[in-house]
Amino acid sequence: MRRADRLFQIIQILRRTPKPKTAEALAAELETSKRTVYRDIADLIGQRVPIRGEAGIGYVLEAGLDLPPLMLTPDEIEAAVLGAQWVALHSDPALARAAQDLIAKIGVVVPERLRPYLFEPATDMPPTKNLAADGLDMGRVRAQIHAGRKIALRYRDEQGRESERKVWPVTVGYLETVRHLIAWCELRQDFRSFRTDRVIAAGFLDERYPERPGTLRAKWRRTLDRSPPPSPEPEISLERGDAV
Repeated sequence: MRRADRLFQIIQILRRTPKPKTAEALAAELETSKRTVYRDIADLIGQRVPIRGEAGIGYVLEAGLDLPPLMLTPDEIEAAVLGAQWVALHSDPALARAAQDLIAKIGVVVPERLRPYLFEPATDMPPTKNLAADGLDMGRVRAQIHAGRKIALRYRDEQGRESERKVWPVTVGYLETVRHLIAWCELRQDFRSFRTDRVIAAGFLDERYPERPGTLRAKWRRTLDRSPPPSPEPEISLERGDAV
């Protein structure tokens, strides 16, 4: 690894790590010696990079560092390409176009030597067949999630029974051939997963739900660790990963 790349990588490691990182841990990740890490850290501090270190504890990157808006390694480029390929094949049309635009924008700003990693990647995503069509506007769903606003659903379950629900949208889950809207259901007073291809109609309400979106998402994630409770209802609970 070139020294310039190594210095940049040290900054990246410290930026993504909230806790102090020891010289030994940095050396292991960079596949170099602790002496080299000590020298590199000293050089970065000499260049006024706000790194603070304490003996026996490690190094942290303090606030106030400005870097160029896009400096990517070959592995980061391949990761971006693979992720964008997946989104283009599995998501709704708006996100698919955004994924394609992302690759084009990266191609404009990365150096010429890195463009083969972008346009001739070593990884590829096989095409998806029989992707179910969404029954509601997924772009508006994402906007409701960000705004913390409710959605009124008219929904058909796997037995063909229809119901009307008012939900607090949490996130969209992407499976191989279907998408799921994860939401708190006011009718069931619990989190539920709604297959988007089974939505008959949707109303995007101005009414906010009483939780912050991040708080509601954290509550949902905590439910994933619990066992699904027994229920006489024919519906399938979120923890078992099917529609309700």
